[in-house]
Amino acid sequence: MLLLTCPYCGVTAEETEFSAGGEAHLTRHGPGSSDHDYEAYMFNRKNPRGVHFERWRHAYGCGKWFLAARDTMTLEVLATYPAQTSEPPAEVIAKIKLKRPDWEGYP
Repeated sequence: MLLLTCPYCGVTAEETEFSAGGEAHLTRHGPGSSDHDYEAYMFNRKNPRGVHFERWRHAYGCGKWFLAARDTMTLEVLATYPAQTSEPPAEVIAKIKLKRPDWEGYP
């Protein structure tokens, strides 16, 4: 079971209190985009072995969306942070590098 901490209300709970929302930090393509860009946005997702950035919603709490860095090999949640960021904050990257020195970095 995953333990997530909501960065807004500070509650730490099991994943059953939250709703998963898929991959984080996607470039969204909609009307007016090329077919290739729209298809890539809709269907192509990363499935890395290691650190993965995801969207979560505190469904049974404050109801807000946030982002999480999770290790897919150990299921450890390395950090959570507000959803309004376009890329992982520097302190999240530093925390990941401390835990996973072999991590190749955020693209």
